[in-house]
Amino acid sequence: QVQLVESGGGLVQSGESLILSCEASGFMFENWAMSWVRQAPGKGLEWVSGINGGRADIKNYAESVKGRFTISRDNRANTLYLQMNALKPEDTGTYYCARGGWTATTTRDYRGQGTQVTVSA
Repeated sequence: QVQLVESGGGLVQSGESLILSCEASGFMFENWAMSWVRQAPGKGLEWVSGINGGRADIKNYAESVKGRFTISRDNRANTLYLQMNALKPEDTGTYYCARGGWTATTTRDYRGQGTQVTVSA
């Protein structure tokens, strides 16, 4: 079955960096677009970034993270990453890895259990 396991969250100060990882299993990872979404306390899910499947390296970002976050993938390791730089308190939330979701409006069908990111001012 499809499994997505996130790791790498934590408590950091404003301006610092974190790298999130998502280990995928149960499907042909390299063939699928993948994405990161987040949920701030008391708010709905927000799409953060997506990367296409296959050989082309096409990435999309929400305006709120463009220039600060970088999505990448290692198809040999079945792992998705999110490099987060210059973190802000408004980046606080639970971050989920999802299958699909290359853009904010494309379908996501599975997501992991999430990893918590807390950014203090």
